[in-house]
Amino acid sequence: MKRIKSSIQILLAAATLLVAGQAFASEGVDLPYRFKPDPDNQASVQRGARNFMNYCSACHSMRNLRYNRLGQDLGIPDDMLKADLMFTSDKISDHIISAMPGDEADAWFGKAPPDLTVESRYRGPDWIYNYLLTFYVDPKRPLGTNNIVLPNASMPDVLWELQGLQVLKESAAEGEDKEAEHGEPQFELATKGKLSPEEYKQFVADTTNFMVYAGEPGRAHRLAVGKKVLLFLLVFTVLAYLMKREWWKDVH
Repeated sequence: MKRIKSSIQILLAAATLLVAGQAFASEGVDLPYRFKPDPDNQASVQRGARNFMNYCSACHSMRNLRYNRLGQDLGIPDDMLKADLMFTSDKISDHIISAMPGDEADAWFGKAPPDLTVESRYRGPDWIYNYLLTFYVDPKRPLGTNNIVLPNASMPDVLWELQGLQVLKESAAEGEDKEAEHGEPQFELATKGKLSPEEYKQFVADTTNFMVYAGEPGRAHRLAVGKKVLLFLLVFTVLAYLMKREWWKDVH
């Protein structure tokens, strides 16, 4: 009885931590955009790796992921890996480490940019997707931009050239109606970016898919092994039942 009670307490504690973690990740903000990650889409994850290495890795590291593991999982040859994705190291066995010095980062941003290896598991894919979509012009901020999902973030809008500069409509800025009819914030493009809105959303989706992959590189292998184990257990159960019937047929 004590063991059962202890197991129930553990399950309740785990559920509480899960809910608390999700609430902390969203930080009380309703995420306006819906996103379903697809880390099994290799082409998307490959594009996301390109996006991350070109636009994020100058400031953010992925200390728990090696270049050669990245290449192996995503089907990227070593020569292409070195030419297109490795900007801070020459060895494919190295971890993905940003070139930004920590002390200078503290001085420039007030806090060193965080490592993003498990950011998708800490914050959730929805949070990352929404964060990268909801920067807007805010003259009151030191860097001139703000973010709906993470207000007063010290990170600048590094993707503004791709997305363009967007502003909140007056009603949304005044807090009267922060979201459109479909739950999306009311933004207007003040300056067009290199990508169309749909192209930029795909860019963000690819980047988020890559970060989901980076949070658990062994996911695909785990799922594949899990399916084989379940199939084995199913076949074994059937064989065990037939063997049991054969052994006990004279008894019954």
